[in-house]
Amino acid sequence: MIVTRSEDDAVLTTEDVLLSLCNSVTGVLSAATMSQVRFSGMVQRISKTCLKPDIGCFVLFDGGFSGLVVINFSAAAAMELYQSYMLNMGLSKEDLAISHTSDEVSNVMGELMNQIVGSFTGKVGRELQTHITQNQPKMLALNKQVMLSVDTNLDNPETRRVTFFTATNNIFYLELAMDRTEFIRIHDGGVQEEVDPDELIAQAKLAATKPAPAPAAPASNDHDDLLNSLGL
Repeated sequence: MIVTRSEDDAVLTTEDVLLSLCNSVTGVLSAATMSQVRFSGMVQRISKTCLKPDIGCFVLFDGGFSGLVVINFSAAAAMELYQSYMLNMGLSKEDLAISHTSDEVSNVMGELMNQIVGSFTGKVGRELQTHITQNQPKMLALNKQVMLSVDTNLDNPETRRVTFFTATNNIFYLELAMDRTEFIRIHDGGVQEEVDPDELIAQAKLAATKPAPAPAAPASNDHDDLLNSLGL
């Protein structure tokens, strides 16, 4: 017997994957810098991805679907995010790098990119019920535009660009290239809810502070009542 899907079953496209990625970018960067990072409500269709000045970062992913993520930071945006992140980690301003070309800035931005992609792959597993892996993000400080060739097998690529804004309105761009694909829900498949580690820790601490229940009094029986009535 062939089981047909209902007409209102969800169909997820490239734009849905892109939205999930954008939410990972804002979620990770906002939490890391303790500031608001937001993205435009408009998305651009572009023909190719490229690394641009001043700092570009890219990461390849493969598995359930293949693709490439590129983020191009202006020097001002990179320095704002770097400084906010490091100050939030407890460093003093005097200990921070002063130029976006510093290796320390590239390393920190690469680590943030790694966290972004990690968050994204987790969402792919929960929401799309498939699995992707990624390589180590590559971060480059550039002084001229570099066209980046997608080194992955894309048969029918779609490419998008989204504009992001830091708390002080410095701009950076995210570009996503992936095969044209649709994810069509045919059944629930046991969708996993996102687990909040902080909430789990708080619940464990609360459980540890609760007093242990008093031991229950032993149950009496007729034999014990008879002995008590006889004074024995």
